[in-house]
Amino acid sequence: MNFQHTEDRRMLAETLNRFVSEQYGFATRDRIARSPEGFSRELWNRFAELGITGALFDEASGGFGGEGFDIAVVFESLGRGLVVEPFLDTLIVGQAIARSGNDVQRARLGELIDGSRIAALAHGEPDSHYELARVTTRAQRKSNGSGGGNGSGSGNAWQLSGAKAVVQHGEHASLFLVSARTEGEDDSEQGVSLFLVPRDAVGVSVRGYPKIDGGRAAEVSFENVMLGDDALIGEANNGFSTLEYAIACGVLALCAEALGAMDRAKDSTLDYLRTRKQFGMAIGSFQALQHRMADMLLEIEQARSAVINAAAALGAERKVRERAVSAAKYSIGRIGTLVAQECIQLHGGIGMTWELPLAHYAKRLVMIDHQLGDEDHHLERFVALGRE
Repeated sequence: MNFQHTEDRRMLAETLNRFVSEQYGFATRDRIARSPEGFSRELWNRFAELGITGALFDEASGGFGGEGFDIAVVFESLGRGLVVEPFLDTLIVGQAIARSGNDVQRARLGELIDGSRIAALAHGEPDSHYELARVTTRAQRKSNGSGGGNGSGSGNAWQLSGAKAVVQHGEHASLFLVSARTEGEDDSEQGVSLFLVPRDAVGVSVRGYPKIDGGRAAEVSFENVMLGDDALIGEANNGFSTLEYAIACGVLALCAEALGAMDRAKDSTLDYLRTRKQFGMAIGSFQALQHRMADMLLEIEQARSAVINAAAALGAERKVRERAVSAAKYSIGRIGTLVAQECIQLHGGIGMTWELPLAHYAKRLVMIDHQLGDEDHHLERFVALGRE
């Protein structure tokens, strides 16, 4: 199999890397990440104008990519710059709509691609512990003859109640993709449904907070939110497969982002070893440090192979796809933490200073391990899928 990127993907990577390097330097990124909004709307629109969001979706959805390697190319470049704009949730929400949405819902993809609408995934719950099927937020059929709270019209409607945790960019999203249980037990794959919920719907409340690795997230609660049937994505009770695929796209994206961050942390460490001197010579000439650096480089290449495998498997049948993305996430979790620790230690005390970009890359690598399932979760999932 040929794993060389196509000319279009190489051009996309070069364009994005150049833009991030010139317009998204560390000082700019740090200012944006610490801002009250947690991202830059101006830069978000400029990313969209460059076609970066369009690369995450296929032509039928209004984009020009959408394959696993397109997602990997984009997010690897974003990881190099520690970009905090809402690419991940745009990808996940957009892929769910593209896969199972009706014509009216799919028409909204254009707003996601051009950056005019920010959407957020509201799936994780305080006690779900990464288990994708564990959904306690409830949506029940209600007679709504007088019209829904969001103007959904007469007839049957859904009443949504529950709470979601760590919703990325939840404060500034105008649309939430919400998973809710419409039947079955709390941890059953059957009975999960997906809804598009407007931020301004009656009964939606949001509490935002800053994240430790930059940007912002929110706790979102839904109290008797009335939704029309037009809010439901796909069939009621059968939303798990759509959610699983969209999350797989997100896991691949995170793995590629981590790979880009590892490369930048590695490059910074190599530069430091070449310039920092002790006893009159560069510390990179010390054999013990060379061995540690060589081991780290081998681990990063193993992580790269795992990302390539996951990208190639994204379009495969369900079991192959899910095992590949879980294997990649496990590898990224383990190796990302190793790279973060080694790079900090090879820098010494200066590696812990907040002013040095390396500390931020290390923190982001550790946090990626805990996003959409940590290494322990994905190792167990990989084994369980092999038994099916």
